[in-house]
Amino acid sequence: MADSTLVFIVLGLTLAAFVWGRFRYDLVALSALLGSVLLGLVPAGEAFLGFGHPAVITVAAVLVLSRGFERSGVVDVIAQQVLRAGERLFFQLAALTGTVVVLSGFMNNVGALALLLPVAMRLAREHDTSPSLLLMPLAFGSLLGGLTTLIGTPPNIIIASYRGSVTGESFGLFSFSPVGVAVALAGLAFILLIGWRLVPQRAGKASTEEMFDTANYLVELEVDEEAKANGWTLRDLHEALEETVPVLAVVRDDRRRAGHAFHGELRAGDILLLEAGPEEMKLLEDKAGLRVGKEPEEEDETAHQDEADDNAREAENAAQEMARDEENEKESKKEKEKKGVDTEGLQLVEAVVRNDSMMVNRTVGQLRLHNQFGLHLVAVARDGGRLKQRLRDIRFRAGDVLLLQGGESELSESLATLGCLPLASRNLALGQPRLLLVSLAIFAAAILAILLGVLPAAVALATAALVSLLVGVLPLREGYQAIDGPVIVLLAAMIPVGEALETSGGAALIADAMLGWGGQWPVVVTLVGLFVITMMLSDIINNAAAAVLMAPIAASLARGFEVSLDPFLMAVAVSASCAFLTPIGHQSNTLVMGPGGYRFGDYWRMGLPLEMVVLAVAIPMILLVWPL
Repeated sequence: MADSTLVFIVLGLTLAAFVWGRFRYDLVALSALLGSVLLGLVPAGEAFLGFGHPAVITVAAVLVLSRGFERSGVVDVIAQQVLRAGERLFFQLAALTGTVVVLSGFMNNVGALALLLPVAMRLAREHDTSPSLLLMPLAFGSLLGGLTTLIGTPPNIIIASYRGSVTGESFGLFSFSPVGVAVALAGLAFILLIGWRLVPQRAGKASTEEMFDTANYLVELEVDEEAKANGWTLRDLHEALEETVPVLAVVRDDRRRAGHAFHGELRAGDILLLEAGPEEMKLLEDKAGLRVGKEPEEEDETAHQDEADDNAREAENAAQEMARDEENEKESKKEKEKKGVDTEGLQLVEAVVRNDSMMVNRTVGQLRLHNQFGLHLVAVARDGGRLKQRLRDIRFRAGDVLLLQGGESELSESLATLGCLPLASRNLALGQPRLLLVSLAIFAAAILAILLGVLPAAVALATAALVSLLVGVLPLREGYQAIDGPVIVLLAAMIPVGEALETSGGAALIADAMLGWGGQWPVVVTLVGLFVITMMLSDIINNAAAAVLMAPIAASLARGFEVSLDPFLMAVAVSASCAFLTPIGHQSNTLVMGPGGYRFGDYWRMGLPLEMVVLAVAIPMILLVWPL
């Protein structure tokens, strides 16, 4: 069987696995690489050269520098200004989307979105705005901003490196800016003036109480002398129930202890604060003997009270009825508020499951959330509403919003390890002024070295990342955590597979087919076709993978037409980063799906016209800046 045929089989299976989504995309990419090696498409000695590829090193360095910006307070200074946007929706959209466009040009676009997502949620809560109106524009803005510079998005880095391997000279740091800035500005104008009106407005779910409907689930259960649970630990309780029932707090002697931190034995008189529905309540009563806590009533009624006293008491009650009604209404409101999750002292946090999270397709039991990470799962929301099924039966999906409880010191590290993005109200910390200036100075020096041609982009940015770690802008441990392992593996694995597509002649076969189809048309028609195909591909697979696969096809088309390579590569770079039709094409789209309450079919409503705007602006700008 011809090598080109084998390559098409491998790529077909790889694309099918990407679309299916059952397995993480880094595992799919690694399987494609090893399969290519076993089939003889990639030499065994060159299988892992992708891990040292300049594009992979550059992406890793940008991720570290982005985390350094966050920790030093650079982004928080900007976010603090965004929070002043006011009550008008237009100004909120302009502040959030405009800011993420600018940030995404100089740091990883997913990182920029992750930093501003909590700010957007806070704006929605403070001004009673539906998050759905803010989050999709924010996600699309992060994609548009990545188009503007070499380091804004992995496809730009991949295309620049590919050009270097073909021509001996890579695209520069701002080579993408003329086209990218024009497209980003046009896209931003569309979002602010028209696009946000096409976003489906979901009911406001911006608060923890509304998202998880906690008022209907929070109960207090008392441990009495006869209760089976008397003398049990919380672990004993969970084992007896064979169910995940989150105990948020244990009240003993009028002192409340957070459930995740209570390790002693329960005793008579303890009050357990739990999240439990009717089924769990029945289970707690049958297997643990727990009952709803009652307020003590100290009324001492005797059989020998005077009838006159009773009448007097009734008369007094009637006289004060109006006052009591008003007081009862106030107390009812207070009591209703108390039924919601009281986060004070309980360390409750909302978090969204990322695409690359280890939680995807796994359950609480498989993850051992409490034993291994010290976290209680309290509730799960999907598509903007709380899931009613048992917690132990839920298999997590990318975009799920979780309500978790854990120790304040461990929450951040545990969420990072699990691959979750916290959504709780962001308390802006401006960092240390010295570190803020140092991080900016290091980044500026790296940019200057790239612009002057002193160092290649990969070396300059890697050096900047190393210096940031050495001077304490970012602790070494956080530096390693900042590197997105699945993205690195994806890039490193797919680069040799993309090269196999070219060396096997597969790219030339695809290009010949396109040349035969469009040979009688002007070259620009084929360029548009390449743009549209790449854009559609990026809507169903990772944008970096789309760029890796389409770059050799673009080069073959340019050779076939005997025209400049640059406009074809630039078309791939722009279109690979414009995944606006689905929530699976880009991590930014997935991250906002849960918090915004979006459904799969919501994205194309604004995404399709936005892609048409991008196409209408990008093609003329590419031909103007990079003529055929």
